[in-house]
Amino acid sequence: MAGNGKINNMLIPNVSKLPKHKKVDVSNQVEKGQNPDEFKNLLKEQIGEVRKEHGLKLSVHAAKRLQERNLDMDSDEFFKLKDAMDKLKTKGGKDSLVITPNAAYILDVENNTIVTAIDKDNMAENVFTKIDSTLMIN
Repeated sequence: MAGNGKINNMLIPNVSKLPKHKKVDVSNQVEKGQNPDEFKNLLKEQIGEVRKEHGLKLSVHAAKRLQERNLDMDSDEFFKLKDAMDKLKTKGGKDSLVITPNAAYILDVENNTIVTAIDKDNMAENVFTKIDSTLMIN
């Protein structure tokens, strides 16, 4: 958490339109002679639209953990977490542990935020604290 009490967030791109397990290379998307900032601005706009549409945020900490632990979040995983968030809200969950076949995630349900992630192989030895609910999904 930042010193001001707010969680810094990184937005998830529109993964709903990507085929499962497909990596996207955008390095050649900016034509020679074109302003690279144009592409960056367009990408930021698209990410902002996804956030408004899906309302699921990824904290900086979670993004770092996903990268460090080589966890890929494909569209299936993203929508599993989105559905889990919706279920937990209806049941009154606030700080929840969600376990998928790929990983475990801590979700801040009230703020629609993925707080952290851990790969399945390293989950067994960890202690999860300050959670009020757990959801296991396939």
